[in-house]
Amino acid sequence: MSGAALCAVVVLVFFLALYLLQRYGDVWKQQRMVLLGTLLSWYLCFLIVFVLPLDVSTTIYNQCIHDNSNHTVPVTRATQPNQIKPSSSVLKVCVEPWSYIPDGVLPVFWRVVYWTSQFLTWLLLPFMQSYARSGAFSKVGKIKTALIENAIYYGSYLLIFISLLIYVAAHPRWKPTWTGIQIICITAANTWGLFLLVLLLGYGLVEIPRSYWLSSSHDYLLAKTYFKVAKLASEKAAAKENLADAMEEVAGVHESVRYSHSLRRCVDTILTKCPTEYQEELGRNVERSHSEQNSTPTKRSLIKLHKKVIVVVQRHNQTQVQWSILLDEAFHLEDVAKSQTSHFQVFTHSLPSAHHGWIQRFIYTPSVEWYWECMFRQGFCRLLAVLLCLLSAAVVWSECTFFSTHPVLSLFAVFIQNAEKHYNYICIEMACFVSILFMCVCVYTTVFRIRVFNYYHLVPHHQTDAYSLQFSAMLFCRLTPPLCLNFLGLIHMDSAISHQDRIQTSYTSIMGSMQLLPVISDGFYIYYPMLVLLLCLATFYNLGSRCLNLLGFHQYITDDDLTSDLVDEGKELIRRERRKRQKAEDGENRRWAWRERYGAQAASEHSRNGYSELKDNQNSPVTDTKTSVSRRDGNRDEQQARLLQDSSSDDSLPNRRSAGGRYLSLSPPLPGLFDDV
Repeated sequence: MSGAALCAVVVLVFFLALYLLQRYGDVWKQQRMVLLGTLLSWYLCFLIVFVLPLDVSTTIYNQCIHDNSNHTVPVTRATQPNQIKPSSSVLKVCVEPWSYIPDGVLPVFWRVVYWTSQFLTWLLLPFMQSYARSGAFSKVGKIKTALIENAIYYGSYLLIFISLLIYVAAHPRWKPTWTGIQIICITAANTWGLFLLVLLLGYGLVEIPRSYWLSSSHDYLLAKTYFKVAKLASEKAAAKENLADAMEEVAGVHESVRYSHSLRRCVDTILTKCPTEYQEELGRNVERSHSEQNSTPTKRSLIKLHKKVIVVVQRHNQTQVQWSILLDEAFHLEDVAKSQTSHFQVFTHSLPSAHHGWIQRFIYTPSVEWYWECMFRQGFCRLLAVLLCLLSAAVVWSECTFFSTHPVLSLFAVFIQNAEKHYNYICIEMACFVSILFMCVCVYTTVFRIRVFNYYHLVPHHQTDAYSLQFSAMLFCRLTPPLCLNFLGLIHMDSAISHQDRIQTSYTSIMGSMQLLPVISDGFYIYYPMLVLLLCLATFYNLGSRCLNLLGFHQYITDDDLTSDLVDEGKELIRRERRKRQKAEDGENRRWAWRERYGAQAASEHSRNGYSELKDNQNSPVTDTKTSVSRRDGNRDEQQARLLQDSSSDDSLPNRRSAGGRYLSLSPPLPGLFDDV
């Protein structure tokens, strides 16, 4: 099993990252460099989370070998926990873990993973994000714009690095070496990541368990969904208005720059970034009355317009996707409310056309769905909320007490040390993996829940834009290494913080000795995580939500009058959207019924007429009576086809009601429809 576990994890994590990228990203429409950078970043971060538990178990085994090697009695490895050596002078029997990784493999592995992820998050991904959003029309111009936009970030990084370098250079025991410079870079990156990590973790540790507890209440979920619908409706209207303004500017430029002009190529590039319906409208050469249509724009103004079009189109598409997802959620919650009061134990969908699939037909049937939504879901959510609350309390307690080694107060350290005594490597690895995964979920979910970061949003069903994918990749690479380093401090596996004489993990070995910067290792890394307790208290009493509400970022607060008004507005919007979808579905059903009814009748009459015509041609000449009958039948077929075409065209329109209250599909009547009757 030597190294087999590491190889299996490397392969499985790659397919996991590829599956998530295929679920959230659009592989066929987005740029290949964006997909490649996002896939590599996610893959490296997932590797850190999955491989770190294996590093912990391997380090524990190496520590056992090291302790026994200090004695004169030779030690042999045991493969079973209950295997005892006959010699009584041996203090420990070292059991090799099933996932043991040979010496020298993990240090190289961690160096490659860490430095690649840092190169991506601090240099390449910000450059790619600015490059993709740039309004320049050439590659050189996009590169120049990306460098200028990232100069502020690069300058801040350089300033922090120079400050730490001056501080360390003033230390009398430090000599400038390449290893020392690497330690300074790692320390600066981890300090920045830990600063943001604690802020996000304090919110997620309270909000995630509370969200599961509140989600057990159906009334709360429905009211909050109405609130989100009202907020998103205003954002969608603003995005649509900004898009219309940008398209108006594009139309003016389209009219003023003729096809023979040197800037016409730039205008055509801008037109390709516009939505399809606007491209068709602009292609008709609509007359404009603006005075700016005669003035020829400059290339600088076209670059600004190009960037504006990219941003507004991206924002408009994002709000449309979020609106569709939120409507489906609201419709589902309303269906749950109706099914709870129903006497039949069958879940009924108000829009059944949106629920087709083999899973719904064979596994997740309406009966199974009713039992889950109306019977078991509430208890499951509350049980999960209690478990997450206990785990959050353990994290908060350990963050405030992990510096104490005698006695050991950190709950994670107590559990790992007890499992170490019994060589229970499975429990060690599972505890490490679950703890790290929970902390990652708390941190990353916080980023995409806070209203300020709503511009970046991970949307399933291939609807996530390129900017959100790159933002998530940068964030994962910046926060995952300090998060894992903080977890190693919680379980007392980082000697730079716990000050214990034991073998370090291979992960902490690439971080270098933090004793080079005592103000960070003995001060910031120990006392700053205690701030998570204050942040948890502030989140529990909704202080952050109330502050954001005062600043204009409306949050869902149950005792607020504005919240109740938005809930009522969202309820009315859902009613309107439900009526629209119901009309569209009814129109589709009517078209299908017309096709089934008159399509089959026309086919039968056509075959009957063809048979009679063939029989007449074979037996006798055509008489006048039969000619009139066949002409009448042909006229009837033609009228039925016209009626079917008319009904299809009328049903496809959203609102065809005339001023007099009659549908246009029924007035005026078709001429000659009943002539043969």
